[in-house]
Amino acid sequence: MEPVYSSVIAFARALFAAEGLRFRIRGSEHVPTTGGAVMVINHIGYMDFAYAGLAARPAGRLVRFMAKESVFRHPVSGPLMRGMHHIPVDREAGASSFRQAFTALREGEIVGVFPEATISRSFELKDFKSGAVRMALAAKVPLLPTVVWGSQRVWTKGHPKRLGRTGIPISITVGEPLTPPRGSDAEEVTASLREQMTGMLHREQEEYPPLTGHERVFLPARLGGLAPTLEEAALLDQQERRTSPAQDEPA
Repeated sequence: MEPVYSSVIAFARALFAAEGLRFRIRGSEHVPTTGGAVMVINHIGYMDFAYAGLAARPAGRLVRFMAKESVFRHPVSGPLMRGMHHIPVDREAGASSFRQAFTALREGEIVGVFPEATISRSFELKDFKSGAVRMALAAKVPLLPTVVWGSQRVWTKGHPKRLGRTGIPISITVGEPLTPPRGSDAEEVTASLREQMTGMLHREQEEYPPLTGHERVFLPARLGGLAPTLEEAALLDQQERRTSPAQDEPA
């Protein structure tokens, strides 16, 4: 029993019900019921971690997410994050975070990673960092490609949060596990993983209810939406880093 994690899950489910969120979870059978795994998730909204974790619940698993170290220093979120055994990421001391994640994987935990590091304003996949693959290779565990779609309509970068009763549909899909062979090149596996997740994301976008009117701000430019392109989003990110270098995103 994990009283902190169980309480947070109960609260989250009550909140999601109050919001009228409609979840479609597919591929939960790919989540192993025992043993370590790295859940690799795209990042389009601030609540992605809460939604992605739902995909592991049918297997009776909890996900230990890697999150910014600053979240652990917050007087409210800090005790909760530590109580749920999530893993702090200090970008100035990445080796420590890697070791903690490796230990969790070897102890049979599922570790959740956002390889894009920050939210994608374009709602397309940004470049992936190779850390998730390097952890899976070191711990000899599978990668679980996981795609979330619809969460950007609840709360994302550059748009007001919508935490009232919206009835927004949210899709979470876990793809077939990818187990990189021993000695694999981390960069090559990362590229293959990103390609697999791109196909998954495109399918989710195609099957999602059409976004029209103002809702087109949450749709990629590739699909006729009003979101910035990957290139335009990269420029916005660079500008934000120059003007607010110390600013943290909400977890």
